[in-house]
Amino acid sequence: MKRFFAVVFALTAAQAMVFAGGKKEQAVEITVFAAASMTEALNEIADIYKKSNPRMNIVYNFDSSGTLKTQIQQGAPCDIFISAGQLQMNQLDIDADPAINTEKLDFVLKGSRFNIVANQLVLIAPTNSTKNISDFKDVITNKVSLIAFGNADTPVGQYVKEIYTNLGIWDTLEKSGKVSYSSTVKETLSHVESGAVDCGILFSTDAATSKVGVTIVAAAPANSHRPITYPAAIMKGVTNQKAAEDFIAFLKSAEAAEVFERIGFARP
Repeated sequence: MKRFFAVVFALTAAQAMVFAGGKKEQAVEITVFAAASMTEALNEIADIYKKSNPRMNIVYNFDSSGTLKTQIQQGAPCDIFISAGQLQMNQLDIDADPAINTEKLDFVLKGSRFNIVANQLVLIAPTNSTKNISDFKDVITNKVSLIAFGNADTPVGQYVKEIYTNLGIWDTLEKSGKVSYSSTVKETLSHVESGAVDCGILFSTDAATSKVGVTIVAAAPANSHRPITYPAAIMKGVTNQKAAEDFIAFLKSAEAAEVFERIGFARP
């Protein structure tokens, strides 16, 4: 009987240790809001990171940077924000130019902001296109009936307006009725892949992800728009700052840089 109670006690103690250990080893979750153009790279990076950090659960929300900025402003829980444009981050950063952060929003954790990658804009067409599109200026010729690119709320849409303003043909293009506005770069890519439009403008990294195949017919003219750098930062409402800082540190690592560069991003 003594031996029976001893065994029961030992088992109970072991179960308590497992339970305690289980509590100690609870998963840690961080939520990352990231520009849609980061989808492939960040998913791959998360898979790599979780191999050495199995307790970490990374929840992504991919969308246009403007949409993500609005969601954060409206109170959506977000630990890390990665934008495809400086504007959307500046609008949340109290230390940014007050002419940009006109609402004096204060969402960015001080000292956590940095530029993570750089990108470039390209003009793409379906692989079977016979339109002979080869230049950004072709969009106002009879070679193009319909072109897709991001709306004014997206970084791509803002960069495209800069390009065509600098080329002196933005007003002509905007009034032409040829523009099919997209909410994300992935939507633009889909329209070009399906042949729903004659061409589209998006980031080179998104063109490279095409499963159907598209042709890059031109790169944005030199000095036609601001440099495209993606800012990243921890948000002030972060639920687990240490976990967020650890993941940010990994995003800055050589291992993450290899993924970004292989997909087509450049160093900022």
